[in-house]
Amino acid sequence: MAQKDTLITAEQRKRAIERMIRVNQAGEFGAKRIYAGQLAVMGDRTPAARSIAHMAEQEERHLNAFDKMMAERGVRPTALHPIWNAAGFALGAVSALVGPEAAMACTVAVETEIDRHYGEQLAEIGDSDPELAAMIADFQADELEHKATALEQGAERAFGYPVMSALVRMGCRTAIAVSKHI
Repeated sequence: MAQKDTLITAEQRKRAIERMIRVNQAGEFGAKRIYAGQLAVMGDRTPAARSIAHMAEQEERHLNAFDKMMAERGVRPTALHPIWNAAGFALGAVSALVGPEAAMACTVAVETEIDRHYGEQLAEIGDSDPELAAMIADFQADELEHKATALEQGAERAFGYPVMSALVRMGCRTAIAVSKHI
């Protein structure tokens, strides 16, 4: 009997996969908005801005893929989309106003949480959804590349790095948790 309680039904698995797709689409949208806010402040005047523009292009590819998957699988988006739209842009703009290193620090914090999040999802998916698992693994590699680039470009030298990193990471964990359900 106890073993039966630990088995996941097909409907529970379907709902879990839908939550993953929903939260990942919301996260990619948020990342796109963060980079849009940073680029609105920085323009294309610095090496950091050029790196951010490249990262934004990759996030656009990720977002498009999750948008397509949502449509194909009939997954509803998060109701918090308008909040992530404004909050993402604001976070990007504020971090860029502090300076290029702060913009990169924001990237490191976000990508640290996304790497953890995607790793947890891959473990949960196992071999139950090869299409989603392959997409997540592909995008996770891009996110780790973003983190490495941001570290190379001085993220850890940003003013107040430990505090900024902790706050941004906490915000990301919160956004992930609520976007799964709302």
